[in-house]
Amino acid sequence: MTTVSFRMEGDRLTGVTLRGHSGWAQEGSDVVCAAVTSAIRLTECAVNDVLGLGAAVKIREKDASLSLKLPGGLGEANEQFCQNLLTALMVYCTQLQEEYPGNVFVEEAD
Repeated sequence: MTTVSFRMEGDRLTGVTLRGHSGWAQEGSDVVCAAVTSAIRLTECAVNDVLGLGAAVKIREKDASLSLKLPGGLGEANEQFCQNLLTALMVYCTQLQEEYPGNVFVEEAD
């Protein structure tokens, strides 16, 4: 199962970690894993490339996991944009959980 953990500091989304393979299909052919991974990578591209924040957000890959962490001090407009992106990512992952309940689990963590 793929576990998607959204990190919170109060009301602020600070990052997301994706762990494990969904088990929907074999590794390399798993559209559920690909959907979650693709969404996280799109979020990273929006922050770094569209907002032009350079390497403000880094994707770390290690042992079947991906991690994205927002830095502090983004400024009001960039912070709001990033919060909207992470909220959209959370909604999307929750929808995947509803569609594939045995393959995706979404949680909030401190």
